[in-house]
Amino acid sequence: METSISTKKAISGSFTAIIILVISQTLAQLIASMFLLLRIQDGICNIIAGVLYVSIAYAFLLLFTKKLIKVRASDLGISQFNIKGKWILTAILLPLAVKAVYLLMFNGEYVPSNMNANQIFSTLSAGIVFYGLAAGFVEEMVFRGVILNLLKNRWNIKIAVLVPSVLFGVVHVLGMGFSIESGLLVIIAGTMVGIMFSAIAIEGGSVWNSGIVHAIWNIVIIGGGLSVGENVDEYSVMTYVLDTKAFVITGGEFGIESSVISLMGYIIVAFMAMSMIKS
Repeated sequence: METSISTKKAISGSFTAIIILVISQTLAQLIASMFLLLRIQDGICNIIAGVLYVSIAYAFLLLFTKKLIKVRASDLGISQFNIKGKWILTAILLPLAVKAVYLLMFNGEYVPSNMNANQIFSTLSAGIVFYGLAAGFVEEMVFRGVILNLLKNRWNIKIAVLVPSVLFGVVHVLGMGFSIESGLLVIIAGTMVGIMFSAIAIEGGSVWNSGIVHAIWNIVIIGGGLSVGENVDEYSVMTYVLDTKAFVITGGEFGIESSVISLMGYIIVAFMAMSMIKS
């Protein structure tokens, strides 16, 4: 990357990357919806949408970085698909550990959604491919690839990690109509998870490492299989409805991703990644 880039390029490049994310997601869903007119099953369309989302976003980001901001994709950690084994293991253990805490330590009731086979396929294909793999990797390319590295080059690593992480938390609140308490909890948890993903990307040398952790987290926690919360999730095959209504345990209106249990998981993994960077 250049020795230094301008403030204007760092800020405009960061916002443009977010716009690319939104455009890519919209285009992918629009194109996939056209297949519905051909009477292709919803579940297949969800898979098509996921593949398109990643492909369009990746192509747009490569074009944007090369032609407009003139930064090599390799300097943003998005060019080579390289995932370290330890982050694959972390990607699996983190969400499973969080769910295990809820299922083993808190009383609740398993409530099925009574979906039919087609509904289950549609739900799981969307949760695994689109909202899991695709969303996880695209968000990492944007936040821990483009934005983190542009800010790092313009200012320093601390600002590069903290600013996108806070932005990552705020993005998850916008337009949600949360209460002040839930909104603050989401921003805190979102900021911490952003720091965790940043540390993983830096240690791993590419966004694909944070991407795999992000993607599998999405699949296990919100992928539509087994949901955990204080209310039945109509978009999941099964819900473990918690007896407790404790705000810090349930995560409030956003759900367990912003709970103190998940927050502890983010902190542990973040410190683990940071310690490996220092060593």
